[in-house]
Amino acid sequence: MIDNVPKDKLLILFDGVCNLCNSSVLYVIKRDKKNRFLFAPLQSEIGVSVLNEFKIDTSKTDSILLYNPINNSITYKSTAALHISKYLGFPTNLMTVFFIVPTFIRNWVYNFVAKNRYKWYGKKESCMVPTAELKSRFLT
Repeated sequence: MIDNVPKDKLLILFDGVCNLCNSSVLYVIKRDKKNRFLFAPLQSEIGVSVLNEFKIDTSKTDSILLYNPINNSITYKSTAALHISKYLGFPTNLMTVFFIVPTFIRNWVYNFVAKNRYKWYGKKESCMVPTAELKSRFLT
């Protein structure tokens, strides 16, 4: 399943029932002018495949993941978010300045938001269904 990710794309895996995560995906789609990213919920078949491939414990990491099929690597939490931002053009790409902040500090902030995301932004009953024009950007 993981082999189905095109080598010229990066795959963003996200919590498909999280309103904040879904809004973030729509934000990326709107700014991804070079069509670099594909998307899949963590709960999808491809999402579970990536989680299993990299032996990711979802009780410890239930956040955004960025899969790079070229070097078969995964980044997560704040590092994934910052890597995504560098491809989104000005002014979003300015977020990469936060790479100077040590990872443990960035991830502490990230984890605080992630822990409270359902309380602050809400949760859906099921994963979002992409519109017809966005369907090609999603893997399941």
